Amino acid sequence: MHTVVVGTAGTTGADVVAVARGLARVELSPEALDAMAAAREVVDALAAKPEPVYGVSTGFGALATRHIGQDLRTRLQRNIVRSHAAGMGPRVEREVVRALMFLRLKTVASGRTGVRPQVARTMADVLNARITPVVHEFGSLGCSGDLAPLSHCALTLMGEGDAEGPDGVVRPAGELLAAHGIEPVELREKEGLALLNGTDGMLGMLVMAIADLQRLYISADITAALSLEALLGTAKVLAPELHAIRPHPGQGVSAANMLRVLAGSGLTGHFQQDEAPRVQDAYSVRCAPQVAGAGRDTLEYAGVVAGRELASAVDNPVVLPDGRVESNGNFHGAPVAYVLDFLAIAAADLASIAERRTDRLLDKNRSHGLPPFLADDPGVDSGLMIAQYTQAALVSEMKRLAVPASVDSIPSSAMQEDHVSMGWSAARKLRTAVGHLTQVIAVELYAATRAVELREGLTPAPASSAAIDALRAAGAQGPGPDRFLAPDLAAAEAFVREGGLIAAVERVTGPLA
Repeated sequence: MHTVVVGTAGTTGADVVAVARGLARVELSPEALDAMAAAREVVDALAAKPEPVYGVSTGFGALATRHIGQDLRTRLQRNIVRSHAAGMGPRVEREVVRALMFLRLKTVASGRTGVRPQVARTMADVLNARITPVVHEFGSLGCSGDLAPLSHCALTLMGEGDAEGPDGVVRPAGELLAAHGIEPVELREKEGLALLNGTDGMLGMLVMAIADLQRLYISADITAALSLEALLGTAKVLAPELHAIRPHPGQGVSAANMLRVLAGSGLTGHFQQDEAPRVQDAYSVRCAPQVAGAGRDTLEYAGVVAGRELASAVDNPVVLPDGRVESNGNFHGAPVAYVLDFLAIAAADLASIAERRTDRLLDKNRSHGLPPFLADDPGVDSGLMIAQYTQAALVSEMKRLAVPASVDSIPSSAMQEDHVSMGWSAARKLRTAVGHLTQVIAVELYAATRAVELREGLTPAPASSAAIDALRAAGAQGPGPDRFLAPDLAAAEAFVREGGLIAAVERVTGPLA
């Protein structure tokens, strides 16, 4: 089994995905254990002094004005976890919770939080035992960290609350820890606060969304190429010299991908000879690289932000290298929230242009000779009419999901936390949008492949033929009389989501970017 070693210098997106989705094991490096021990000595020294230190010997948030004596500090740390574990709503997915736990461990291992090594070991043990705390949809405002979600995870470390075992059954966390030989932790000064105070939930969802969108942008280039081919469009607009004079990187990559998919096509370049001659293709076809490319560039920027956050130690207060313990605002989720919202906007626009191409394929007045709705016997058969309705409904929902969460702020904690990021909400929206985008691309794929197959007497590109053959093998049937369509669309969705489309095409084209 793959093992991810957590050190003091942060982690990578690939490691987050490996732990969250691949269930990779986690180990702490000797360097991290030493750094945590050294930082703990600093916290212990401060705890012994009579002067109040936030998070060590005071209350929290708006209650930070009270000095807490040593006899109440264990109770203080336990209580912050219990009181902050106040989430409500549906359960959050296992992969999101695992990403959140792993990223909090990453910050703890930095040696900047003052958490004892044994607490970090317990966090790793829980991940390795595949115990997943029950975390709820609502409870984070994306400031002072993803408080409620992280609190539900910390509650599991204490042996309290509910968690899901590796068998998928939800049980009391204490029972699950005991079954795996894990001792619950008793939190000491600052540790309760340190386990709650990070952007880990929104960051984990950003990292996984980036991984998914990287696959979906390549998939969208393929389906755009298939639609161009089915519409007898011209590939001349994809020429590298055209994109070189407007050098947005993503645009050039998308155009190059489409050109490679279309290499050897016998369908492109016929638009002056078909029954409805045209001078230029419609924007949804001609401008596909410009729209997808802008999204790719947005995705690239999101990756930069995620990389910085993955290298960060987010806590308040923090133990600095010179031994000072200082309060700060690094827990604010604005940098992550903004790019989560940017990606939801880009995803909605990519879905929108894909839907327009699908609609064009189905409209006999704009499809250049294809049957209405790609039906076998139009009038008796409805073809893909309602598949496009479904796609349009998804796109409409994505446009609503593209409304930014990060422009909102609801003050909390008696106005101490008077400007929050709503980054968790932005992440939840994006997660839904990514799922919808997968389905939108799947519908375009299903329509475009059927349309290509209906172009009798013209030979598609070898890459297109490979995509069609693989899609049919995956269970999405080709042209013919009307049938129960939902299973075909589900097969197309799985084919896109699991990477089958890209794999089939790359066997012909080589790696696409």
